Amino acid sequence: MAKLTLDLHDIFNKGDQIEAALNNIMREARDKKILLVEIIPGKGSGVLKERVLKFFQQKHIKSQYHRLEKDSKNFGRLWIHFRHNGNMTIA
Repeated sequence: MAKLTLDLHDIFNKGDQIEAALNNIMREARDKKILLVEIIPGKGSGVLKERVLKFFQQKHIKSQYHRLEKDSKNFGRLWIHFRHNGNMTIA
């Protein structure tokens, strides 16, 4: 199964780039019909991970993916699962 990975370590302190990167990976998953996206906010203090989780809780974003999974073995990783049924729209 193909997956995409987004490592946020390099842009952890660049708020506008974080949201743009998250939007881009969502769009790429839709366009390529990828079912799994791995997001790596890293362990750190947890602030970046909370920011990423808030991004994915936005109503217009939440409607674009099937489920979000926190990796139980790695605090610094999230999995975004998709179902591609033709009616996903990404702004």
